[in-house]
Amino acid sequence: MLYMIPDYYKEFQCIAEECEDTCCAGWKIVVDARALKNYRSVRSIYRKKLKKSINWRKKEFRQGEERRCAFLREDNLCDMYTNLGRDSLCRTCRLYPRHVEEFEGVREITLSISCPEAARILLHKKEPVHFLTARRKGEEEYEDFDLFLYSQLVDAREVLIKILQNRELSIAVRMKLMLGIARDMQLRVNSSELFACEAVLEKYQKDAVCQYVKRDLAHTKTEEAYRFAEELLSMLESLEFLKEDWCVHLCETQERLYGNHDSQKWNRTTQEFFQWLSGSGMDWEIQKEQLLVYFISTYFCGAVYDGEIYGKAWLAAVSVLALEEMLKARWLRNEKMLDQEEIVEIVYRYSREIEHSDINLEKIQSQARLELYFR
Repeated sequence: MLYMIPDYYKEFQCIAEECEDTCCAGWKIVVDARALKNYRSVRSIYRKKLKKSINWRKKEFRQGEERRCAFLREDNLCDMYTNLGRDSLCRTCRLYPRHVEEFEGVREITLSISCPEAARILLHKKEPVHFLTARRKGEEEYEDFDLFLYSQLVDAREVLIKILQNRELSIAVRMKLMLGIARDMQLRVNSSELFACEAVLEKYQKDAVCQYVKRDLAHTKTEEAYRFAEELLSMLESLEFLKEDWCVHLCETQERLYGNHDSQKWNRTTQEFFQWLSGSGMDWEIQKEQLLVYFISTYFCGAVYDGEIYGKAWLAAVSVLALEEMLKARWLRNEKMLDQEEIVEIVYRYSREIEHSDINLEKIQSQARLELYFR
């Protein structure tokens, strides 16, 4: 089995009660069969707590007010951990914030940026991310696994990350190249022309294509950019909310940026925001790169299971663009000030709402399918 992790993986250490949020509220915690079996075997006085705090039929922990796990104490520490030790934790709790993607013979593990500390580590990283691999004994075979498509996706991901980490290009150019590759690969796969994907990768690494993308971006109209940003935030408002206050945050962003439907004012705000960033010492351009690489490295090869190649790249692009709009709105609320911890906060909260909801991930991919069809 080949294992892959990002180079910052081992930097993570849970900061427990010092964390500004908790990973034990806001979403359901599914309990694996092995943990349930262990809980049934407990004979100490703690057995009563387990019995009333677990939904045995649904195989998940019960929740109290604000969707807090029944084992989460007021000090944000785990009551089960305190009473029964670390080995008592279910697989979900033991792994988080580690996110695992599995393929035939390959297991990729990353740190989910829905965790504030994981987001902080990624967003403070200045150098390009690289990935470490190691082989361990044991192999798993998957029925109907399309090994050829997977190999094409792995090759494409390598090219995408190379482009995304090319700091001689603007993030806008890198993002458009990323979407172009994914779009053209999707069209080839839809037409059963998988062999043609290699030519797509060769094409997008040529300087002529890069120059074309630069010229195309230079002709983007303010009204078009404004309309896309407004529709993007409206789409986020239509998604499932895991925390009610997320809706309040999105509504505030909508009101501050698009409330008067003035594209010219939005454009001036955008220019002022970027001008402020350039003199603030913030590394938002590098942080956007890290976020794009995070989404592509985590999700792109998952297209081997659902065929949504363009959807995976679309998720990366719209996530970064949406985060930028939210940061812009927060900057306005703060009387044109912003700090790194606010960036961390908005990133991890966005990740919690999007990455931890299959419904939301599917809706974003559905939007990508529509964009591809009507393009």
